[in-house]
Amino acid sequence: MVTAVPRLVIAAPSSGSGKTTVATGLMAAFAARGLAVSPHKVGPDYIDPGYHALATGRTGRNLDAYLCGPELVGPLFAHGARGCDVAVVEGVMGMFDGAAGEGELASTAHVAKLLRAPVVLVVDASSQSRSVAALVHGFASWDPEVRVGGVILNKVASDRHEALLREALDSAGVPVLGVLRRAAPVETPSRHLGLVPVAERHAAAVEAVEAMRAQVERGCDLEALMGLARSAGALSCAGWDAADALGAASTDGLRIAVAGGSAFTFSYAEHAELLAAAGAEVVVFDPLRDERLPDGTRGLVIGGGFPEVYAPELSANENLRKAVASLAESGAPVAAECAGLLYLCRELDGLPMCGVIDARARMSERLTLGYRDAVAVGDSALAPAGTRMRGHEFHRTVVEPGAGTAPAWGVRAPERRLEGFVQQGVHASYLHTHWASEPGVARRFVERCRTS
Repeated sequence: MVTAVPRLVIAAPSSGSGKTTVATGLMAAFAARGLAVSPHKVGPDYIDPGYHALATGRTGRNLDAYLCGPELVGPLFAHGARGCDVAVVEGVMGMFDGAAGEGELASTAHVAKLLRAPVVLVVDASSQSRSVAALVHGFASWDPEVRVGGVILNKVASDRHEALLREALDSAGVPVLGVLRRAAPVETPSRHLGLVPVAERHAAAVEAVEAMRAQVERGCDLEALMGLARSAGALSCAGWDAADALGAASTDGLRIAVAGGSAFTFSYAEHAELLAAAGAEVVVFDPLRDERLPDGTRGLVIGGGFPEVYAPELSANENLRKAVASLAESGAPVAAECAGLLYLCRELDGLPMCGVIDARARMSERLTLGYRDAVAVGDSALAPAGTRMRGHEFHRTVVEPGAGTAPAWGVRAPERRLEGFVQQGVHASYLHTHWASEPGVARRFVERCRTS
């Protein structure tokens, strides 16, 4: 099957250049013209896709060549872009920055090549004039397989500044497709792990997306950008499909509860799709508001987020904490990642949590960040011993386990160590994994829910 959806990759020389503003604003501008826009994000980031979803009205999806493997980037893209008029892919970090020590793997440039998509380079021009040509020329010529089809100049000070930049870029052979003037930044507040998620500030996030759209509409040549998107090469791949990835599955509709709301905003869309394809009815609940699990819950999935921000509210919801503990004690499968791990601990920063795991969690000054190779060290509700998966860690907390806890993973990088917890049906870990890379974990989890 051939996928020919017009598409653009929005890249930059470095973080902080304005990728998110341009990508989100462009998505919103295309959507405002009545186009069905497919939003994507390179890498493991969970927060930007929330803003992309606001801009387009469609689920924001990640394209991560490390977590899923290069072979799944095209199919996952085609899955998300099915039926759309155009796709916009926001890059990660600098264009050629990928997984540490792995060359180009998982970089924006790598994903652009896998998608056969032209790149728009967003350049912070605030402190340069003629030098911009050398910068753009270097990025455009570094890898001949990456096609930089245009540049958008960000933080341009004046008409005179713009003229100097355009004159310099005439010699670089890369057209200027937009100029965004230096202005008060769009209100997108951050904290210790990046932007504040959409779920925590929905009304303000809507205003921020509208401001990004207005900036892009004022400063960018939308027709030229759409023309560039249409020049993308055809992809010879079928769209990923959860049912195809799993094969035959039961359809008895057993109920699996998935934590959501403001405290648990980190989850890949494909996880719920795989659970549903494996025969589950996926029901989202909010641990900040709901005092009990959904009726008939047979299993529980608690993804990432910011429980440390909402620790008082989570702790105060004693009825739900007891319900989660009771479900785990019954042997029902529970899969928890990062924030979910913290929620299952005895306490977080001194406040009582669910007490499922004999461990205490606290905030730390140290940021733990990076891709990880992992192997399951014992059987669990997610995976048999020996299962290899790749994951990503991103947290500023520390978990101090009690005695006699069994680990979930053996992690090989940056140092060899044991990580996470397995007990009865519980699998809890700091590692964020992408189940599309190993769909059997969803099938196994649902089967364990069916038989527990």
